[in-house]
Amino acid sequence: MILLTVFSNARAAQAFADYMATQNVEIEVRRQPERTELWLQNDSDESKARRALEHFIHYPNDPRYMAASWESGTTNADIHYQRTPVLSSVRERAGPLTLAVIVVCVIVYLLMQLFGDDALMTLLAYPADSSQYLEMWRWVTHAFLHFSLMHILFNLVWWWYLGGPLEKRLGTGKLLEITLLSAVLSGYGQAVFSGNLFGGLSGVVYALMGYCWLSGERAPERGVYMQRSLMAFSVVWLLAGYFDMFGFSIANAAHAGGLAVGLALAWWDTLPSKRHRGR
Repeated sequence: MILLTVFSNARAAQAFADYMATQNVEIEVRRQPERTELWLQNDSDESKARRALEHFIHYPNDPRYMAASWESGTTNADIHYQRTPVLSSVRERAGPLTLAVIVVCVIVYLLMQLFGDDALMTLLAYPADSSQYLEMWRWVTHAFLHFSLMHILFNLVWWWYLGGPLEKRLGTGKLLEITLLSAVLSGYGQAVFSGNLFGGLSGVVYALMGYCWLSGERAPERGVYMQRSLMAFSVVWLLAGYFDMFGFSIANAAHAGGLAVGLALAWWDTLPSKRHRGR
């Protein structure tokens, strides 16, 4: 057993211990009068635990830590998370590209409410045929089209939850790479199956899901991660869409294509040779 660290904030200590439990790393929380000690149960987990601790210290308000406490069922009446304004929390975990995409999607959605879906689809939809192939923006701007409030809220929450930390940790360039590749390729896949009349950020979101999950599994030191339980939920949601269990139109090919892009990029970025060069 190793004394991993000491926290003055008991809530922070418990949040980190709960998160590590989701990573199959057992940490005992010992509360003292003026501090809280975290004791690592298995010495073999020390390297993994210290990498995770470094990320926690830099990003203590990452929602994954609160989510881990809910998942583990930890409740303590005398321990509370510090409240922060919603907008401050959004900005804290989001880089410029994350915020820019949110703003663009909201503006496009409002314009769709004012002028109708068809007007914006005419300008931004995926290329309908070869006559539009040189209108390069169309290969990406279909991702900004959303057709209901639930549609845009669902996609933007996931975009912010996954894209924000990824941009903060790996840089705007990496998030831009994932976004452009997944928008183009998932859009192509969806167009093959259903034509060009589709839209939404969900293909990109699924790419982020695949990228964050596989990166966390293969190279946790990179600091991006998606909980296995959330990944399982996402795959179930994807499969349910294919079996038309929701009763409304879902861009299943875009979801599958985006997920494949994210997994492929994560596999490439976490190859041992690339990880060694990045040190």
